Amino acid sequence: MARKAIEIKKTQVAELVERMQAANSFVLLDYLGLSVDEVTELRSKLRENGCDMSVIKNNIIRRAAEEVGYKSMLDTVTGPNAVAFSHEDSVSAAKVIYEFAKEHKHLELKVGVVDGEYMDNDKIQTIATIPTREELLTMFAGGLLQPIKEFAIAVQLHAENLENDNG
Repeated sequence: MARKAIEIKKTQVAELVERMQAANSFVLLDYLGLSVDEVTELRSKLRENGCDMSVIKNNIIRRAAEEVGYKSMLDTVTGPNAVAFSHEDSVSAAKVIYEFAKEHKHLELKVGVVDGEYMDNDKIQTIATIPTREELLTMFAGGLLQPIKEFAIAVQLHAENLENDNG
């Protein structure tokens, strides 16, 4: 029986290692104090942003983190933890959890790995406030369009002035 349990744990560690390596980023969070409905709402928001969340035993998280090379993470793996994986945007999981934690004080964003770089609590909080890729593209497009818009207004005003002077 013990051998079977060990094999199951080895499989779980291998699966988590694979998920950690495949994700653009992942964050560790403490969800103690959230109701089932709140956790369901959080999972839904994560899914909407191309992320998913799994509650994983601490020993499995520790072994996988050590195997992947994130030994700095080991000290923070205490208490009830979940891991949120971001598959599309590197900051989306941290951002969703950070925003959700503003309304749900029991949720704590602990640490994470973004694009292969380990980030402690302070860094992951900073990363969570960075705009998403879509928001950055929107800002960029707005910045490009602003001079064109101003030029078009100036041309229109000049044309109106010419009409008034000639008319």
